[in-house]
Order: sequence, then structure tokens, then C-alpha cells
Amino acid sequence: MPFVHSESVNIHFRTDAVHGPTLLLAHGFLMDESMFDPIRKVLAHTDINVVTWDARGHGRTGYGVGPHFDYWDLATDGLRVLDALGVEHAIVGGVSQGGYAALRMALLAPERVTGLALLDTEADACTRDERIYYENFFDEWCGVGALPRLAEDLAPRLIGGTDPEIWRIWITRWLATDRTAIRPAARTLIGRDSIAGRLGEISAPALVLRGEHDATSTVDKCARLAAGLPGARGVRTVAGAGHGCALTHPEQVAAALAALVTACAPDSVKPVAVAGI
Repeated sequence: MPFVHSESVNIHFRTDAVHGPTLLLAHGFLMDESMFDPIRKVLAHTDINVVTWDARGHGRTGYGVGPHFDYWDLATDGLRVLDALGVEHAIVGGVSQGGYAALRMALLAPERVTGLALLDTEADACTRDERIYYENFFDEWCGVGALPRLAEDLAPRLIGGTDPEIWRIWITRWLATDRTAIRPAARTLIGRDSIAGRLGEISAPALVLRGEHDATSTVDKCARLAAGLPGARGVRTVAGAGHGCALTHPEQVAAALAALVTACAPDSVKPVAVAGI
């Protein structure tokens, strides 16, 4: 598995290594880069180079020296992944916290980000009520007892859809990990800054997509995100999906991603066979 060093952290990533436009995707909280396996499978017959990576404290990526970081650091990590692959320009995106990193990548390196894929995400900081909810939730998650119940309750809300097998896969992973290890990443989630006032600086074409039943990235939040981005054309909704539509509805999400890549890629590297998705 390839890694790239970013500051004091070794970032794990995966690439299809095909010679087409690059689509860099960042996963959501409590997930890892494998959440995009269903997307990768749908896009396998195209020339799109799907690159995914594990955020700090998730999957195969650790915290490095000192666990304190923010989503600007994650944005830098994403850029280091592109550097490791020798990719100068890419369509970047992500789910939920992955979208927080993608937006910041577009602000840090606008010349490298040719398009944005923003899935079930937002640009705002946590509200007071959200901070209280998350603080209580992670106190319980990292505490003693109750983790199986918490995981069972969380999976349908975090992932959505109607397939309990998908929920079971992630519940099993959560129960097998060190429950306290997520605390630094949780602090980053809760304490994130708002970049809503800077969205107008991002000129790249942007796909803003959400699951119909996503209670986290609400209709209003996604509408504000799309309205603030000059390159966005409203919000695309995946019917029947929740917060994890990339997992539960990969065909619909992959089709939207392929259309974005086709629109953003130069003629010399436009992907082929996307019409069949």
C-alpha cells in the first residue's frame, strides 16, 4: 500500500494508476478510503484515475507527532498525495469531512483543482447545538461500555440506505478498533472553522450532491454551499439515500462524478466510456 509523508504523518492512499483525468476523493468521519470501493467498481471501465486516501486518525493513516490538526492540514495532506503521484491538476472531492478538506484544497491551490465533488457536506462551522451533541456523543463513544449499542444506532444514520449488510460491515470495523483513538479527529470535527465567507474565491466547476434523507447535510446547508460557489449549479439529490450515498447508491453518485470529470478534463485526457454508467 503506498504512503506519502505530509508534515509528520504518513498518509495512506490508493490509486487506479490509469492514464486519464484524476479524481481525488476523501472519505467521511469514522470511515476510510475503502468507502469509495463501490464508486471505484462502477468507474472501473472508464479512464478516470480514482485516487482515495485515509484522513489522519482513520484507516491506515496515523496522527504523526502530536495529534492536533485541522482541515487545512488535511487539505495539505491531499495535495501531498497528488504530489506523490506526479499529478498537477485534479478534480477533488469528498464526503462530509472529506468535503471540508476538498474545499480547503481549492482555496490553498486553486491552480491545481479543476473541479469539486462535494458529497453530503457543507462549508460552515458547527453550531452550538451540534457542538454539544458531538461532545456528548464522543464522550460516550470513547468511554466505558455502550459501544455496540452506539455503533448499531449510528450506522443507519451515518450511512443511510436500507441495506443492513452495509451497516454491519462498518459496525464490525468500529467494534474492532481502539474506541479512544478517534478523539483527536473528533476535536478537529467539532472545532472546525467556517469557510462559508470564502466560497466566492473558488471558481472551479462544482458538483454539490446530497442524499435525500441526509439529516446532517441538510437541504438548507447544501443550498447555502451551492449558492456560495460560483461554479455550482444548484444541489443534486440522490433519491432514497442518506448521508452515505456514495456507499449505498454508487451508480447514481458515480454517474454524477463521471459527468463532472468529463466537463472539467481537458480534451486530451477526457475519460472514455462514461456514457455507459
